Amino acid sequence: MSERTTPPPPPPSRRAQRPQRPPRAATGALRPQPRRLSRELVLQGLYEFLLAGHDPALIRAAAERDPGFAQCDATLYRELWSGVHAEREALAKALTPFLDRPWPEVSPIERSILLLGAYELAHRLDVPWRVAINEAVELAKSYGGTDGHRWVNGVLDRFASTVRADEFANR
Repeated sequence: MSERTTPPPPPPSRRAQRPQRPPRAATGALRPQPRRLSRELVLQGLYEFLLAGHDPALIRAAAERDPGFAQCDATLYRELWSGVHAEREALAKALTPFLDRPWPEVSPIERSILLLGAYELAHRLDVPWRVAINEAVELAKSYGGTDGHRWVNGVLDRFASTVRADEFANR
């Protein structure tokens, strides 16, 4: 009779050879930065407004009562929330030429992200255009559809070329 032999162990994978990173909680990456958290809260409120049609003042009041609100940049939140609502229709109209479908066919979460990103590009000139687009893309990665972040990036990139033409030209 022949003896059974066990196959040799597989070679270690490349992943095992990489140095291990500390867990996200140890690096502080688990909790979003105050400005990003402000944008997330505005996004969630816009989504609620677009989907359910609730009163913007009530949405804002509920967000400000939320325990997580203490960690956000309250001044930025209030400016973005008020500004996006005041400019909502004008922003949607300004974004329309850069869309590949009619505005009502854009999902509510992507509409919310586009409105927020467009507001920052048009009115928050202290925020570099690349940062404004990146923040919108990150929101789309977290909350949007599978490839929604790519679409949001393309739309806002084209929008930025018109509203920030001088800054955009110096790429």
